[in-house]
Amino acid sequence: MTRLLPAHVLVGAAVIGLAAANAVRLPAFVAALGALVGFLAVVVTSAGWSRVSALAVVVAVAGCWLGSERLASLDRSVLVRDVGRSGDAVLDVTGPARTGSYEVRAPARVRTFAGRRIDEPVQVELPLGRAPPQGAILDALVVVRAPRPAANGFDEATWLRRQGIHVVLRLDRWRVVGRRGGVGGLADRIRTWLAGGSARGLDGDRRAVVEGVLLGDDSALTPELKAAFRRSGLYHLLAVSGTNVVLLVAGVLAAAWLVAIPRAIAHVLALGAIAAYVLAVGAQPSVVRAAVAGAAVSIAWLLAREAERWHVLLLGALALLAWNPYVIFDAGFELSFAAVVAIFAGAGPFARVLEGYPVPAKIRGAVSLAAVCGVATAPVLWLRFGAVPLLGVVANALVEPAAAPLLGLAFASAAVEPVAPPLATALAWLNGFVAEYVAWCARVISAAPFAQVGGRAAALTVAGLLAVAAYASRRWRSP
Repeated sequence: MTRLLPAHVLVGAAVIGLAAANAVRLPAFVAALGALVGFLAVVVTSAGWSRVSALAVVVAVAGCWLGSERLASLDRSVLVRDVGRSGDAVLDVTGPARTGSYEVRAPARVRTFAGRRIDEPVQVELPLGRAPPQGAILDALVVVRAPRPAANGFDEATWLRRQGIHVVLRLDRWRVVGRRGGVGGLADRIRTWLAGGSARGLDGDRRAVVEGVLLGDDSALTPELKAAFRRSGLYHLLAVSGTNVVLLVAGVLAAAWLVAIPRAIAHVLALGAIAAYVLAVGAQPSVVRAAVAGAAVSIAWLLAREAERWHVLLLGALALLAWNPYVIFDAGFELSFAAVVAIFAGAGPFARVLEGYPVPAKIRGAVSLAAVCGVATAPVLWLRFGAVPLLGVVANALVEPAAAPLLGLAFASAAVEPVAPPLATALAWLNGFVAEYVAWCARVISAAPFAQVGGRAAALTVAGLLAVAAYASRRWRSP
């Protein structure tokens, strides 16, 4: 059992404070007064847990104030007062365009509007057809409008506001006038290299699955295949996770070992690879959590320290909430952390329960991971999407042998593409069969009766799963 350490309490207090800013916005003078009282409590209390508790209060108050300041920054908008106006704008496309039923949408950042210099994130919309590439600088005639009102269970205004976006720009005409530079331009180039090198020569579903698993981007999947991933409980494969980062770091360390690079330098290179990967795929909650975990392990090795997994998980939450406290309302954040907590707390005991059955060890591991993650994420899926996949354990057990090879071949193909394009094509061709198998599993499982339930059936399923989990937890804690 993991021992509670002062570092756990302090990082946890910072996480709680940042999250609490969503409920209570602390003015600076209130935060200063609270921190002062807490500091005095630290001074007068004796050493030990009393002092740690007092210091945790100070950290929580400071976290709440910092979270309040960050939320205030995200809530500010210059363009809100221009809603209904039209004018010329220059903007950078900061992410991949997504094609919907009626229009194309993409995230962007405004440089100028109507002759005024502005630096603000927006969502752009344009008619179906040609879409601007990520990283493009556009000169466009735009109409500023407010986000759509809530309808059919989706509140676009709230969803965008939590990303710091307050207006939508409708593009009447646009042209590409350049490419962005700096860190954003570097991210665009890395993403383009990964997407092209990992799926060289592939097309259709094979290319879409490889890019989806490697980059966490489902925009190239057909609506039918996307629905199959959701119904089968395999949609998590299309979100960058710890597996991606583990395989990336393992590949860097293995390559460094082959060319006799010292291990310390290899870990520094691994840190650089993690940073580049986060730039390429974007700061999604699961990406940042996995990146913080991978970076913490490498830094701990460099410092000759042991990385404690719960502490690393708290650091991931701290990084995400410090950047955007609204992320606590993001379904990706909730699903990612619920799954990891379930793995830490329940995967081991459940795997030991399965040891008495004639099942290969690898299958036992896959089943235990899928089962505890399914139980932990079911309430989130029901509350967020109104549906729960029932065959997720089966689907994940079928896909588990293919997940690591698919990622490994994708990374390997991208790595060798600049120096050996024919080899990259061969690796991608081989990976195409793995991707096709993953897509086949999603389609077959999703086509089964009751692969996914919604409404009251989903609520009853969640209640049953939680009851079973509570009973199992009591049994595992008993002698």
